Amino acid sequence: MPRHDWVLGADRSSEALDRILSTASELVSRNGFESFTVEAVAAELHCSPATVYRRAGGKAAILERLVLLFAERIVGRIRGAIAGLDGTERVATAIVVALDCMRAEPLGKLIMGDIRPNQDGGTVTTSPLVATFAEEMLGRHDPLAADWLIRITLALWYWPLKDKSAEYELVTRFAGPSAMLGVGDAASR
Repeated sequence: MPRHDWVLGADRSSEALDRILSTASELVSRNGFESFTVEAVAAELHCSPATVYRRAGGKAAILERLVLLFAERIVGRIRGAIAGLDGTERVATAIVVALDCMRAEPLGKLIMGDIRPNQDGGTVTTSPLVATFAEEMLGRHDPLAADWLIRITLALWYWPLKDKSAEYELVTRFAGPSAMLGVGDAASR
């Protein structure tokens, strides 16, 4: 049962988790995902690592929650933009909106700065949460197509075109259609 603290005016467990995630986000922003440690969070919060583990889990759980918070801020906008769309138009719109949101998001700049070929710790590319969102953008269950959509989007995020209209055309003519290739056939395999 959540314990309501009369001094904090809130549930102590959720307040502790909020503080841990806020501190973790600051540390990740300063030092990157790969150098993030539970011990650093504990030191910043003046508590023991055991407290961080008990309230928020280990490094992987905390990083997954940070990715979730990042994704939730973006996914709502994407959902609104793709409502009623399907096929290539749905995917292309999802990519364009996702890129705009990720580029505007402070944590997005950090995530992108931390991703390098053959050095990705998997925080984004192997996240089950990100894969689920990618399948939602596709409009159907297809893990391989979702993986491709993630990689297309990350490539465009990492190497943006300077001309927004050229990037939009690239997404609508090539990226969106390539993500949909074979999607209908996946269920029959």
